[in-house]
This record gives sequence, C-alpha cells and structure tokens, in this order.
Amino acid sequence: TGAARLAARGSLRAGAGLVTLATPRDALAINASALTSVMVRPVDTAIEFGELLGDRRYNTCMIGPGAGIGERTCDMVHTAISAQRHVVLDADALTSFAANPERLFESIKSEPLAQVVLTPHEGEFPRLFSDLSNKTPGRSKLERVRAAAERSGAVVLLKGPDTTIAAPDGRATIAANAPPWLATAGAGDVLSGIIAGLLAQGVPAFEAACIGVWMHGEAASEAGPGLIAEDLTETLPAVHRRIYNALGIEY
Repeated sequence: TGAARLAARGSLRAGAGLVTLATPRDALAINASALTSVMVRPVDTAIEFGELLGDRRYNTCMIGPGAGIGERTCDMVHTAISAQRHVVLDADALTSFAANPERLFESIKSEPLAQVVLTPHEGEFPRLFSDLSNKTPGRSKLERVRAAAERSGAVVLLKGPDTTIAAPDGRATIAANAPPWLATAGAGDVLSGIIAGLLAQGVPAFEAACIGVWMHGEAASEAGPGLIAEDLTETLPAVHRRIYNALGIEY
C-alpha cells in the first residue's frame, strides 16, 4: 500500500487541489489510517473505477504503484483512457501489458484527448519495448526513448541518473540534476505522482514530465544524503519557493 500513498502525496504536493486514492476494500482501513489530506475511496473493479470517474473533477489518473499485475489493472488503464482522462502509467500498470504492448498503444492512440505519460525504469522498459532495451547495439538512450514515444503515442520517461523524456513528435530532454541518493525505493512512485499533479493543473504531458523530473531532482538535492522517498514530498515546498523567487513572485 505504501507505493500508492507515496504517489498520492506527490500529486498533492505538486499542486493538485484534490487527490483521491482508489483502493481495494481489503486495504481500505490501512490506507485510510495512513492518509489525512488524501481522500480514500473503495474501488475493486473497473466498473467501480468508471463510476468514480463520473465525477469530472477527477481529470487525471495515476495507475500502477501497488496496483497488482494482471487483467484487472489493464481494465483500469483502458477505463481511464476511454474516459479521456490524462493518465500516468508506472510499475504494475506497465508490466500488466508486457504480453501484448500493442493493446496499450492502440488504446492510447484511440483517445488523443487523453494525454498519457509512461514512466518505466530500465527493468520495465523492455517489457513494452523489447527491441529497444539498453542492450540494443548502436542505439543511444535518447534514440530508444524517442522511438518508444513514437511507437506508443505517449510521452515516455525512462528513469535513471540521466532520465530521458520524449514526446511522440520527437521533442526530447535529458535531466542532469539527479543526485545519486535519489536512487532509493519509492522515489519513482513520488515522481509519477508529481507528474500526475502537474497534469491535473492543465500542464501538457511533455512539459509536465519535464517539470516533474526537474522538481524531483531538486527536492532530492534539498533533502541531501540519507534521503528516503517520504522526504521528497516534504522538501517539495522549498522547491516551489525557489521557483516563485526566481520568477519574482512573492511566496
């Protein structure tokens, strides 16, 4: 349950005004007791998830951390995309489509209004793009991520010390501000939550991914060595203050 809570707190700290954790009923008490600002709703099936999305305030969905691998998670992803929500997919949401990645890509391309961001690490990336792994000879990380974005129709963010982001139209960036102590369990869940929080505020998918990665790295630098994932959400307000000060806006 911790991965989902980290992602939810990341979204809230990134500026999403309303965050709800959709949780299986058997984990409802655990999640509710550990969350205060984040609301909790019981959701066991894709049908219940679709009913939740009947509330138009939920304009963005983040699916993956702690979701479980299988058809249930695939159905949740299809439900969010078909509802034309902005979607961030990570962890179990990516692995659930490993047997048939084209099924995910077709769903993404069928709903252009649903901006989708995929956030794999190097272990998850080949599960969707088997011919584009880091063992592919003669292809740089930048080339691999650009090819993946074009193929999938989504913004693809390949995590690492040089996190690389590409859009289907070929735009790409490489992050250079990640300190080594950011390589800690749960940090990726917070990153996906930050990106979802930016999407919820109307930031386009490619820009949301780029801004989210930068904020993630800056929050880690603010926390310093010894960082654990929970620290990232606590140091994000300091990153916000630095942005406002740089823009000359009173914070």
